[in-house]
Amino acid sequence: MANDPTPPVPAERFFLIRLLPPRPTFQQDMTPAEAATMREHVVYWRGLLQAGTAIVFGPVADPKGAWGVGIVRAADEAAVRALEAGDPAIRAGAGFRYEILPMPTAVFRT
Repeated sequence: MANDPTPPVPAERFFLIRLLPPRPTFQQDMTPAEAATMREHVVYWRGLLQAGTAIVFGPVADPKGAWGVGIVRAADEAAVRALEAGDPAIRAGAGFRYEILPMPTAVFRT
């Protein structure tokens, strides 16, 4: 309707994902097995980037302990949970976890 003040719900939404490592010192003391998992994780996220699902991703040098960030576009949180389930860092069962934060609006370069 022309007079409807409610904006349409976008088909795609944006989400900020924090990948939290199993311990704050992870970046300094990861084991060889954890390093291999992180290499697989990067390959996975490069694929999301190439597919247009991920907008940006990478490590964050937080003084309290490094963690990973990704911004993705997805239909809903369930779609993001599916990305999480496919992430080698999560599948490894080594204590990594996602925090998924929806972005109410996003401004980005096309």
